Amino acid sequence: MCRNIKPLYNFEPPASESEVAAAALQFVRKVSGFAKPSQSNQPAFEQAVKEITEATQRLFDSLQTTAPTRDREVEAVKAKERSQKRFSPSR
Repeated sequence: MCRNIKPLYNFEPPASESEVAAAALQFVRKVSGFAKPSQSNQPAFEQAVKEITEATQRLFDSLQTTAPTRDREVEAVKAKERSQKRFSPSR
């Protein structure tokens, strides 16, 4: 999985359309190998992003969970702590 694509499901507030679209864009960039497609590939690239965004939203709409929703701020703090622990110089 691309490290830059973050989990978006089961958060409060729910993922916005722009967050889902940004994740879809990163996915298409990763699998296509294009950070920015050529003009001739642009329509196919944009269509793929659109379809993946729509599929992701359908997935989110159909998923069910009994797990409590996660708080974005709490998860951000946890991620920062993991990063500091991982990248801090060992003594």
